[in-house]
Amino acid sequence: MVMATEPLDAENLLAEGQGKPWNALPAGTLMGHIHLHVSELQKTEEFYNKGLGFDVVNRYDNQALFISSGRYHHHIGLNTWNGVGAPTPLENSVGLKWFSLVLPNQEARKKVVEQLQKIGAWVKEEHGVFLTKDPSGNHIQLRV
Repeated sequence: MVMATEPLDAENLLAEGQGKPWNALPAGTLMGHIHLHVSELQKTEEFYNKGLGFDVVNRYDNQALFISSGRYHHHIGLNTWNGVGAPTPLENSVGLKWFSLVLPNQEARKKVVEQLQKIGAWVKEEHGVFLTKDPSGNHIQLRV
């Protein structure tokens, strides 16, 4: 697979909004894939591979990993383009607050929680939703 980094045409993207204010994605929106800034790749790979069960499908030099399940080209891109060792953003900073992984059933979620605990990852249950965070502080909800 050939991959490249291309600049986003922000002017064109903003023009599609036709000047209307944007407040949030519509309820029920499902994202096909996301890209996350991480502070390093070794612990990140262990978390997403051994903890969450994703497979590494591509590496972009020593700057990025692309992971998926079901042999898809990638569901999550993980990169260090903000710099190796970049700190976790402050709690009230602009950015992604959390994302959800929707697992097929309770048994699959239980397996993921056990895998995360086995590698020493932080896992917490709140109101029937399991929460975790990757080594860079990206928060993840584990839902069924």
